[in-house]
Parts: sequence; C-alpha cells; structure tokens
Amino acid sequence: MRHIRSIYIFCSIVTSVLSGASELPEERELTANFSSMSLRKVPEDLTPITTTLDLSYNLLSQLQHSDFRSLSKLKVLILCHNRIQELDIKTFEFNKELRYLDVSNNRLKRVAWFSLAGLRHLDLSFNDFDTVPICVETGNVSHLETLGLSGAKIQKSDFQKIAHLHLNTVFLGLRTLSHYEEGSLPILNTTKLHIALPVNTNFWVLLHDGIKTSKILELTNIDLQKSQFTSYGSQQNPILENAKTSILLLNKVDLSWDDLFLIFQLVWHTSVEYFQIQHVTFGGKVYLDHNSFDYSNTVMRTIKLEHVHFRIFNIPQESVYLLFTKMDVENLTISDAQMPHMLFPMYPTRFQYLNFANNILTDDVFKKSIQLPHLKTLILKDNKLETLSLVSYFASNTSLRHLDLSENLLQHENDENCLWPETLVTMNLSFNKFADSVFRCLPRNIQILDLNSNKIQTVPKEITHLTSLRELNLAFNFLTDLPGCSHFRGLLVLNVEMNLILSSSLDFFQSCQEVKTLNAGRNPFRCTCELRDFIQLGKYSEGMMVGWSDSYICEYPSNLKGTQLKDVHLPEISCNTGLLIVTIVVIMLVLGMAVAFCCLHFDLPWYLRMLCQWTQTWLRVRKTTQEQLKRSVQFHVFISYSEHDSAWVKYELIPSLEKEDGSVLICLHEGNSDPGQSMTEDTINCIEKSYKSIFVLSPSFVQTEWCHYEPYFAHRNLFHESLDYIILILLEPIPLYCIPTRYPKLKALMEKKAYLEWPQDRRKCGLFWANLRAALHVNLLDTTGTCELQTFAELNEVFRGSAVSLIRTDCL
Repeated sequence: MRHIRSIYIFCSIVTSVLSGASELPEERELTANFSSMSLRKVPEDLTPITTTLDLSYNLLSQLQHSDFRSLSKLKVLILCHNRIQELDIKTFEFNKELRYLDVSNNRLKRVAWFSLAGLRHLDLSFNDFDTVPICVETGNVSHLETLGLSGAKIQKSDFQKIAHLHLNTVFLGLRTLSHYEEGSLPILNTTKLHIALPVNTNFWVLLHDGIKTSKILELTNIDLQKSQFTSYGSQQNPILENAKTSILLLNKVDLSWDDLFLIFQLVWHTSVEYFQIQHVTFGGKVYLDHNSFDYSNTVMRTIKLEHVHFRIFNIPQESVYLLFTKMDVENLTISDAQMPHMLFPMYPTRFQYLNFANNILTDDVFKKSIQLPHLKTLILKDNKLETLSLVSYFASNTSLRHLDLSENLLQHENDENCLWPETLVTMNLSFNKFADSVFRCLPRNIQILDLNSNKIQTVPKEITHLTSLRELNLAFNFLTDLPGCSHFRGLLVLNVEMNLILSSSLDFFQSCQEVKTLNAGRNPFRCTCELRDFIQLGKYSEGMMVGWSDSYICEYPSNLKGTQLKDVHLPEISCNTGLLIVTIVVIMLVLGMAVAFCCLHFDLPWYLRMLCQWTQTWLRVRKTTQEQLKRSVQFHVFISYSEHDSAWVKYELIPSLEKEDGSVLICLHEGNSDPGQSMTEDTINCIEKSYKSIFVLSPSFVQTEWCHYEPYFAHRNLFHESLDYIILILLEPIPLYCIPTRYPKLKALMEKKAYLEWPQDRRKCGLFWANLRAALHVNLLDTTGTCELQTFAELNEVFRGSAVSLIRTDCL
C-alpha cells in the first residue's frame, strides 16, 4: 500500500503540472472523472471534447481499440489501480494530442508498443512485468519527459534502448526484484531517478549505481533490518570517480545505527552535496566504532535527518551526537528525533545553519562552551529550554542572524544579564512564558521580533532603545493599551491582535508616526472618547489597519457592544472638554443678548406678567373642580380583590389604611351590594361612589375578578383620562403571557408598570405604605354626603346596548 500511495501522489502531481501547461489555453477543456465507480469497461457515452479522463480505481481488465477512438482531444488518461493485464499502445493511435498516460498499479505482463510522438508522461510502474517493458519503439517517443517502469528483472540491454532519450524523471516502482544487473541504472539519461524498493532488495547495489545515474536520486521504502545483503562500503573510490548525484533523498527507512554510519561513509566521498533522510526507524545493536568515521575529502554541504523513531534506545548517544557535529558541514538539521542533548567538538566548526526543532533539548546543551563562529541561523523550536540568558551567552560567540526559540518554556528574570551578538536581526520568541521583563533581554540591533502568545502585559519604559526594530508581533498577550514606540522609533509593522486592549494611548499617536501596518483586531475595545483618534485612524488610513473593519468591534459600553468601530460616531464637541466649555459660554452669551434685546424692544416683562396671571387662574379653576369632586363621593376608597387574597386585604391593607384615626371610609363589595343588581353592576356602582379605587392584582384576581372591569374601562377609557383615580397593587407577580388576550387594558397597564408592588422583604413594607398613602391623598371635608356623580341608573342607560355583554363576561 505504501507503493500504491506514493505512485498515486506522483501521478497527481504530474497531472496538475500538465494541466497547468496546456498548449491551447483558449480552447475549452473538459474533465471526466469516473474514478472509484467499479467500472468493468470504459463508458461508451464519453464527450468527444474530453481532454482529461480519469478511470482509476475501477475493475477494468482489458482495453478495446474502440474505447478511445472518438476522443480526439484527449490529453490526459489515468488508468491506474485497475486489473488490466495487457496493453496495446496502438489503442491510442487516434489520440494524437495524448500527453499523459498512467497505467500504473495494474496487472500488466505485456505491452505492445506503438509510436506516440506527442507523449510526455508514461507510467507503467507497479505492474507484473517479468522484465522492464522497453523495446526499440519506446526510444522513438522523442518528447518523453517522465517514465515510470517496473519489472522483476533489470538488465543493461533494456535501458540501452532508451539511453538516447533525455528524460527529466525516471520512476522505478518495483513490486519485486529478483535480478539486477549491476551497471544498468547508469545507462539512463535522466535528471532525477526515483526508486521505490520492494522487500529484500540489495539496497547497496542500487545506491552505488543510482549515485552514478542522475543529479537527483530518491530511494523509498528501505528496510535494511530484513535485508539479506550486506554493504560493501569499501568501494568508495570508483563511486567518487563516476558519481553524478548532488541531491540524495532517502525516505521511509528502517535500519540500524551501524547501517546509517555505513551509508554516510559511503556517500561522504561522492558528489553528494545535499543528503536528506526522512521517516527513519532505528533498531538493532551498535557494533561499529563511530569514532573511525573518515571526515576527509567531501563536498557535502547539507544534512537533514527528520522524523526519527527508535525501536531501541541503548545507543551510545555521545558518539552519535559527535558523529554529526564533527561532519562540520554548512547546514545540519536533526528534527523530530526526540533528541535530549547535543554535543559539539571542542574546536571551531563551520556550521552556518543548525535546525534542532521538535526535540527535547534542555538548558544543559548551553552549559558547555561551544565554538560556532560562522553560525548564522539557529532553530530550536519546540524543545524544553527555560532560560533565555543562557541562550544569549551561547549566541554571543557566533555570527547569528536568525534565531527561532518558539514553543519552549523560556522565561527571563530581571536580575539576569543577557549578551547577544551584534549581528542578530531576527528572533522568534513566540509561545513561551515571557513577561514584561523580556524587553530587558533583547539584542540591540534586532529588526524582526515575534513575541506572540506570551504573558506580556505592558512594554516597560526603562528598556534599551531598539532603534533598528522594524517588525514587532505582540499578538495573543495581555496588553491593555496600544504600546507606544518611544523605544522603537523605526517601527514599521506592529501586531497586537487578540490582547485586552480597551483604548489607545496618547503615547502611541505621538511616537508611532512611522508605523505603516497595524494589526489590532479582535480586542475588547471600549468605544468612548479615548478611542476617538484610533477610530479616525482606521477610517481614513488607507490599508494601514489589517482586518479593518470586520475585526474591530466594540465590547464596551453595553449599548455599543457588537458594533463595528467604523459605525461608532463620537462628535468632537462631546470628547473635547475645552471646546464644549467654549460652546456653552458662547450659547449663553447669545441667549443673554437675545433676552436683553427682547426686553428692550418687545416689552418682555409684560408678557411674563400675563403668563403668571393665566397660570394662577388655571390653578384656581382646577382646585375648584377637585373640591367639587370631593363633595360628590360617599367613600374615600373602594377595594376590589379576589377571594384568594382576602386575608391579605383584611389583615394587612385595611388595618394599615385605618390605623391612624379611622377617618378613611372604605367601600368593600360584600358590604355594599344590591340584591337586585348583578355583580358587575354592583362593582361599577362602588367605583362611582368612591374617590379612588384600589385593585389588588394577583393571578387569581386576573382569572376571577377583572372580567367585571374590562368592559367598563374600555368604554370610559379611564386609563387614559383619569389614571390618578386608579391604584393597582401587584400582590403576586403576573407574567404578561398569563394575562388573557381579551384583557388588553390590563395588559397595557402592566406593560407600563403603573402599579405598586407588594415587597417580599418585610423591611421594605414601610416604603410601600408611604407610597400608597401618597397615592390616595385623601382629605375629604364631608364624607356623609350623597353621591352626586353619575348614578348607576344613568350608567346603565349608557351600557344598555352592551348589558348582555357585561353579564356574559362574568369570569368565563
């Protein structure tokens, strides 16, 4: 399955390249995808203008000459992962524009060749050929660039037939290899050779010949733990004379440390300059003396060892570390290897690039003197480092320009001194545990500084001036204000997104004049006058604010929460105290001058005297009306309540109203009813006889009693004309949704909250009774007079047309 996946990715890449390099981009191209549809034969209804046809992952076992006859525009044909056993290239004789043909991962045993002059990519890898399927006609495909092959036997005579072709890539996807004739691979004329090895293959022979074949050599699926072949690493000199490879790639490797030692020794004296090993699994015991490595006579410049796993851990770590560091190449990468330590030789080395990312290195690596005078780039990302000052002392003996210490456990204490090289210009300190004190341990000439995802709350004022700083990233910290640039006068790019910034500081606008790019989005902005200048900057600075305006949203105050800053209007007069005072003074002066002018020219005092006389007359008329009203009632107050609330009325309300001198006359329904009238008529009669009416509201009252009052109030419109006559006491909470829709007057009054609420806390009852007495405001001189308001007989005459309705609404 590893073979299948690798070749499928290979095919996909070539397909995309071919599609992007279409010779006729103006023509309409059509892609037909029939992949993974369990097809047993090629569909017959294909569109003639189809340019790309994908039939991969189906059940095709044979191809007919008529299958592709109508597809004259076909350029890409993918037939990989089927069950095809025989292939006749003449099947595609009518597809003159065919450029890419993939028949890999089938069951091919025989190929009948036919010259397709325009073919550039042909893949026959991972099939069941006994020998490599190459004949004289293959050499006639002069435009061929990429060739994928397979075969159980590889011989020189096969490759000699295509030796004259200048190929870009040759891919050998081998399911099995029973015989290989040494010297076969160097016959090929290709820039890149990629071999996917089957199990139990003589890796060493293929490595020797591969290095003599192409500039780029890649070997995949190397399992030396199961190999029956041993190295003949003593034959370095012939390889040195004929080697062509400058880039060597080993992928998916399972071997011992001794095998790795022999591989390095083998390629060390060749033409290889760039050596990369990925996805390595180490196992087996160590037998060889790693101190015997011959480091002389090499052109090697770069070594990369990535994604390392261990089957055993009893290896001589010091010898292994020194094996790599004594190689003294320009670029060394050992990443994702769970490496706990690293040793360097005591003498100066010529390393310029070191990458030890994704390991478990600690501060111990810097406690011994290390001489790396030429080091320019150091990557220690994702390790276990804790002390920044130790790193600084290590770096001081280098020519370091770029340093990546992200994703560690680094901190800095104020009493620790730091010593950085003058050459350091780029630092990545993100995802650590730095606080504000980190600014006291920074290189003087730093230009790009990344401090995102730390614990920084503010930029201290007592720090060294970083005049060379151009880019500063403080995102995902705990800043509460936009930092000023008084210490970073040359700053051009500032990133402070996802902090706790509420407003901008005055120092920012005064000292950050050179900033060209600002990212301050996703902060909890407080949209008050303090933020006015910042909002103006976002509105009128073209392209300066990254993410404007979607990422800039108010968090405070609550009435603006969720509003984009661009939609917030803060007038200058409301934010400028001096301007506001001047405006008020000017307005007062203008008004004073206007009043003086009116007094002098329009006799304003006379108008004022007339207005006072009219007001006094209106008050007298109103007082006369109220006096007449007091003489027209028989009771001070009428109380209406439900039977459920009678105990509260009798033992709380009535005693509190009568407790002073007993002069308040109270009308209760049960004591003033007329046997000849309905309950609704009695209730209305009581209301008319009383100066004010109290309604004790509760869910029980709404359901049983209010039906007697709703028609009356609807007719008289009392809630709008004489609201002072009605006093509502809310004894128990009544949700609005519990009020029936047939009581719109009651619902409207409840929505206005025009009621006194009985407190649950007894300590608040005193204020409740005071408010109730103030609402009653009873001071009748004559309480024994007869009722002179509209009599009930007259009222009944008014309601004559709706009397039946009054009775039928009785608490349904």
